[in-house]
This record gives sequence, C-alpha cells and structure tokens, in this order.
Amino acid sequence: MIYNLSGYGDKWLIPMHHDRSRRPKTEGSPSSPTRPTNFPVPTPPGATGALSKLCYWGIHIYDRWFSMSPSTRAIQCVHVSLLAMELMLSPAAGGSWGLRFEVVPSWFKETLEKSSFTAPYEYAVETAKQKALEVANRMHVKHMRTPDVVIGADTIVSVDEQILEKPVDKQDAYRMLSRLNGKEHSVFTGVAIIHCHSKDNQLEVEITDFYEETKVKFSELSEELLWEYIDSGEPMDKAGGYGIQALGGMLVEYVHGDFLNVVGFPLNHFCKKLAELYYPPSKHNIQHKKYDSIPSVDTFENLSDGESSNFTEHKAASKLDHSGMRSSGAAYTSGNTSAVRTGFTVPLENQNGVSQSASKLPSKILELMDGFRASKALFVASKLKIFDHLKDKGPAKAVDIANDVGTSVCGTERLLDACASLGLLEKTPQGYSNTDSANTYLTSDGKYSLHGYIIHSNDHLWPLFTNLEFAVKEGSRQNHRAFGKKADDLFKDYYHSQEVNQRFMAAMHSIAHLTARDVATAFDLSQFKSACDLGGCTGALAYELVQVYPNLKVTVFDLPEVIANTSYFQPSGQHTAPVTFVSGDFFKDNLPEADLYILSRVLHDWPDEKIHVLLSKVSAVCRPGSALLVAETVLDEQKTHPSVAVLQSLSMTEGKQRSSSEYKQLLEKYGFTDIQIKITGNLLDAVLCFKKNLSL
Repeated sequence: MIYNLSGYGDKWLIPMHHDRSRRPKTEGSPSSPTRPTNFPVPTPPGATGALSKLCYWGIHIYDRWFSMSPSTRAIQCVHVSLLAMELMLSPAAGGSWGLRFEVVPSWFKETLEKSSFTAPYEYAVETAKQKALEVANRMHVKHMRTPDVVIGADTIVSVDEQILEKPVDKQDAYRMLSRLNGKEHSVFTGVAIIHCHSKDNQLEVEITDFYEETKVKFSELSEELLWEYIDSGEPMDKAGGYGIQALGGMLVEYVHGDFLNVVGFPLNHFCKKLAELYYPPSKHNIQHKKYDSIPSVDTFENLSDGESSNFTEHKAASKLDHSGMRSSGAAYTSGNTSAVRTGFTVPLENQNGVSQSASKLPSKILELMDGFRASKALFVASKLKIFDHLKDKGPAKAVDIANDVGTSVCGTERLLDACASLGLLEKTPQGYSNTDSANTYLTSDGKYSLHGYIIHSNDHLWPLFTNLEFAVKEGSRQNHRAFGKKADDLFKDYYHSQEVNQRFMAAMHSIAHLTARDVATAFDLSQFKSACDLGGCTGALAYELVQVYPNLKVTVFDLPEVIANTSYFQPSGQHTAPVTFVSGDFFKDNLPEADLYILSRVLHDWPDEKIHVLLSKVSAVCRPGSALLVAETVLDEQKTHPSVAVLQSLSMTEGKQRSSSEYKQLLEKYGFTDIQIKITGNLLDAVLCFKKNLSL
C-alpha cells in the first residue's frame, strides 16, 4: 500500500506477499486484475462484521503510522501481504506482525497542469493515482516484485478554487497564510487504490479512487502570530503553509468534516471503501449498464454504508509494459454511486514525468473562452438596474421586469436566466429574485455596492479591451480607437462633465469602500494622530480609518473637481467625523502636514518620472518617524499572480503593477525604511514604511 501524504513528506505503505505461492484465490480469469472476494479476514477482539474487520485493519495502520516520530515517518515503508492482513488482525498474532520495513519513495514528478482540472480535488486524485502507478510499475519492473495493492494519497489545500502548495520561502508562506487568515478553506485528499497483477511480463492494474473534503476556518490572526508561526519553520514543508496536528492547530477556529483528512488521510472514508471492495453487494444489488463507447460495467446502487455527495470513483483496467506505457486496449470509466457516465482517459506519466495521454476536457480553457459572455451579462443587468428592481419588488416575472425597465420580454427572460445560471439570481415558480450576494454587491445602494465600478467597466474598460490586439502590437493605450480621444482629453472629461465625473467617482468609491476595512486594519496605526490620504477621492478609506482609530484625524487631498462632489458619497451619520477635504494637486501643490501619508491605488497609474516627483515630495514633508501607507495589489515575484492585477496591466497605462521586492526597492530609494508588506486577501494589499531617522 502506498501511503503518501502531500505536505507531510513522502511516506509509502505497500501490501505485498512474502510467499507468492500462498496468494489468496480470486474469482475470474487469472489474467484479469479482479479483486479478492473470498479472502478471509478474522474478526479482531470485540469487532463483528465485515466493516469492523476492515476498520480494525485501517485504524491499526493509521495509528501505527502517526505514532512514529516525524523524522522516522518520513522514511518508513511497511510491506505486508493480503495474507499478512489476516495475521495482523488475528488475536493469535500477539502483536508480532512479521512485517519488514524498507524505503520506497515515489519518483513521480508533480508536473500536472493544475489549470487543466475542473476542480481542485481532481488534481489531488490524479496526483495520488500517478504516484501510486509509478511505484507499482517500478516495483514490478526494477525489483521484480508485483504488489497486490498499492494505495496512494495526496492532500492539498484550496482557497477560492486555487490550489496552495508548499511555500518556497518565508514570504511565500506569509502570502499563503494571509490568504487563509480569517477565511474558510478546503482540504482535499485524493486516494487511489490500485490492485496489481502480473502476467506475461506485463503489469495489469485496476484503479479505484475517491476524495474527501474537509472545511477549515482560520481565526483572525495578528501579524505577530503569523510571523511567529512562520519563524518556527513548520510551514515550509506543509501544503497551504500549515500543519493542523502541530503548531498550526492554534491558527484554526473550526473544522467541518473529517479531522484526520486534514492531518493527511481520510480514514473513515478509506475503511468504507475497503468494505465496498472486499465485501461488495450481493448480485441482486448490482446493475449492469452499457454504453456504446465503453465496456459494460457494474454499479452499486444500494451500498449499506452510503456515500457522501463528494464521492467520485474511477475504475480502470490497463496493462503497463516495461516502459511504463499503457497498452491501447485499456478503457477508463468514471462514475458515482448512482450512475455511470463515460469518462476521460486518465493521463498516465512514466518515470520521467512525461505525459502519455492528455485528452482531458480543457474546462478551464472553455471557461475562459466564454468568460466575456458572463461579464457582459452582468454589465447589462447592472446598467438596466435589474438588481435594484428585484430588491425593491421581490420575486418578479420576466414580463413585469421587462415592462418596468423598457426591454423586450424575450430578451429580458434570457438575460434573467443567464444571471440565474451565474448564481446572481434565484429562479422559482414565483419568479426571479436577488441572491444575498446580489443585494450586497450588485444593487446601487448595497452595503458594499460594486455597481459604480461595474458601469465603469462596461462603459470604459470594455471598449479598451476590445482593442487589446492593437494595444499589444503598439504597446500603448487605445483611447483614440475606443473613444476617439487621447488619454489626456479623456481624463479631462472625467472632471469637466458632472455626470461623467460622478460616474467615475462612483467606480473608485466602489473599490475603496470594499477594501477599506482590510487596508485600515492591515497594520496597527494607533500610534498616529493625523493622516493625509493623497488622492483619497470620496473619502471611503478616510471614514473607515476614523472608525477603527477614533483618535485619528484624516485629511483627504484631491483635485478641486473631485472635492466638489464628495458630499454625494458621504456616509450617513459621519457629518461630524474627524475627516476634512482639501483641494489641490499632489504633483504641484504643497502637501498638508500629517504623521501618516496614504497613497491608495495611486502608484500603479503613473510613469516613473511622475512617481519620482510624488515620492520626493512625500519624503521631503515626512518627519523622522512619520510613515507612508501604500495600498496596491502586490504581485508575486514571478508577476503572474494575482491575475486580477496582471490582467489590469493590459490596459496599457503608463504605470505598472509591482512585486514585494520592487516596492521595497522603490520606497528605500526615497529614504523609507522598516518596510512591511501585508497581503490582505482582498483586492488591495498594504505596505507600511517609515521615514528614516537621519540621526541614527
């Protein structure tokens, strides 16, 4: 049995026969890799029934495995046979199992393309399968020993549908843990059970796999606690950057599901699967289903133990020759407990990690191909204020909505159905209604309304990205093609047209309001008595700051055309808040005095020469001990994540997005030190730095 726990080191457990002549009899053709159906497993003390016997075996292996020290566990391998399982369970064994231990690491290179999998659990299942197949083939070819059963497991952490692997360094660990901070995430373990049989110098295998999902919620953790945990060194060899069974347990608020799955192996699900494999249902519970494209297969409709909704099983019968290639006659099918559906060919890799098959449906690519349709559906529904209409009037029919917004019934119904398919609306016999997310983010008066930014995306960004091909070829912004105006003229329109100005400010307010709390609390700013938000627009961040820090007074400094319209965005009950608005141009005019200066979503917009002017002015006005807070999306060092910022750069502004190291180099250049970076997990991250004390 291969027993691999991703993130906890490579650990392998392989049942093998000491005496191949004493192999238990199996039903079916000798050349077919059928499961043993008449293998006697004695009942351990106090255990009755088939499932109890198998659970006893599974718990013993699990308990024995995790009772080892971490250093020993990383190199131990247990070899047992199906016959040895009988001995291991027998009370007469007296604890003397007759097992021999040796190291059997997997040589599988984890080069699977994550984006090619529809869901994170599929990646875990496929990785477990490939690790197990590699070891089974190598044991057969190089060691001339064919294992009976090889069991592989791979555990991953997933948040927001993205897979978190082991961190490469402390900063990467910090990024991972910051993404998990205060959030619920999923831990998936994929398990592959491979039955092996050798005939005519070929390895035949039958594969069964499943996965288990456990939900884990991190508490809201302080910066100090995160770094204390990172400095312990524990995150560096853990998927997702933490180990729940050790110090990482202090980070966790709750666990929903199988705790042992988070540790690394879903024991309960594994024991149920053993019961299904070795004690299958009687013949009358088996239905044979035929498909033209695949062989007839058996499905179990009425398993006594039942299965959770996250269970998916893949069975495969194939032959491996000495090269690790699968013979062309192999057929892979996939299904679940209630039906069998035609599946895809599982990509099998040889010892060098080279894929032999890649016919999996490219779901991620197909999703990207259709993404523009989903975006436009959201934009049009927002522009027609359909979400506002449904918030006020509750469930409504398509004909009523069409009459109210002045659109065709046919077109409206199709748009509403599209929004329902995207999870933005709910459709019932009574009509269409908003989801909670739509009420919060998509209505114009929602608590964290993004309506303004959605309209800006439709009216301004969509035309620009329609001309992306020209932008890439020319390396410049395409305002002249999209709007018939130069960039400078377009920005002047923002401020000289009251309607356009308010629409632009509403877009900026949407993002500022959504991110304000995370930016305001990224660091402890209670030491500062005054702050100046340069380019603070509507004051969304300023109002959040004075709520979090009641003793802080904040000045919003922006262009006169902006300051003139800030009253439209003033939150109710904030008329006496310690927030003041001062008009001016931060490139030309003197900056107000403050202990803390703030640049939120400013630096990425401007070219280097403009940034030099701005940061030189900020540095000059800062007293020693004063600080600068920068709110931007911080890229990883490869500049490929987060994708929202990378894609934004395609608008070809004169500015650019930056990584952590680039922000540090930039700020140090202007006399700032003690630079701290906080990845918030929101759209904006935070960078805090202090003006160097020249006397030191």
